[in-house]
Amino acid sequence: MTTTAYRSIYRTGLFAGQTVIVTGGGSGIGRCIAHELASLGAALALVGRKLEKLEAVKAEIAAAAPAAHVTIHSCDIRDEPGVKQMVADVLATHGRIDGLVNNAGGQYPQPVRDITLKGWDAVVRNNLHGGFLVSREAYTQWMEGQGGSIVNIIADMWMGMPGMAHSGAARAGMLSFTETAACEWGHAGVRVNAVAPGFVASSGFDTYGPEMKSKFRSLMKTAPLQRYGTEAEVSSAVVYLLSEGAAYITGSFVRVDGGVPNARQTWKLEEHSRNQPYEGFPLATMPDCLKPGAQ
Repeated sequence: MTTTAYRSIYRTGLFAGQTVIVTGGGSGIGRCIAHELASLGAALALVGRKLEKLEAVKAEIAAAAPAAHVTIHSCDIRDEPGVKQMVADVLATHGRIDGLVNNAGGQYPQPVRDITLKGWDAVVRNNLHGGFLVSREAYTQWMEGQGGSIVNIIADMWMGMPGMAHSGAARAGMLSFTETAACEWGHAGVRVNAVAPGFVASSGFDTYGPEMKSKFRSLMKTAPLQRYGTEAEVSSAVVYLLSEGAAYITGSFVRVDGGVPNARQTWKLEEHSRNQPYEGFPLATMPDCLKPGAQ
């Protein structure tokens, strides 16, 4: 196992003495965020449905940042009693919650006409209800009296999300929730922001079917920066919003999408390779569907 330290752009010890919950911390972007926060001194509560994935990330962090305090918590964020208990367990173990990253989520491609109510409900509950529940419990059980920072991971849903209407609606709802909670919770010293990743080359690419995997091999050409983003580039935005440097930022969002929403049919994008990715996460790997010769 590679144990090279995370190459964060932020100062050592930035989150020393702080505890951060990361939902969906067992894979993809959540895993990367957890590694960077641990490298900066944060104690972590990793949340997910599959304990084996969380255990694997905990072991990775122990190898890369031996001093890090990491606990794992099995929880379905769509289940209200389970979320209440999870937050209580984090507080019982860590004694505080300074930050929350609502990263857990998921979706599948489907045209609107074919989405069943069951499918719609599953995606909306995962990407909207879950973030609300974890935020509310973190706030009522701790942050209301102590302050804190919440970062919600949304998506590139600007101008609609054809092929994934359920996810687009949920992510747009999460942005509105972010803006509302920032207003209502500001008096408590709680900041609420969002990060909207675009096409980020993470393990999530490999969870889709053959048609989507084929599309992934060309979608990067629709971005002005002409490449996919990295997990570390998303993590950098999340870490900034959690940090003291963002103390006057709330109710806002950061796009990490290579400029995709700015591309227009009236402008031909030039192919280039001038924008170099930031690769701060030593354990990052290219999705199988993007590797040379992938079918």
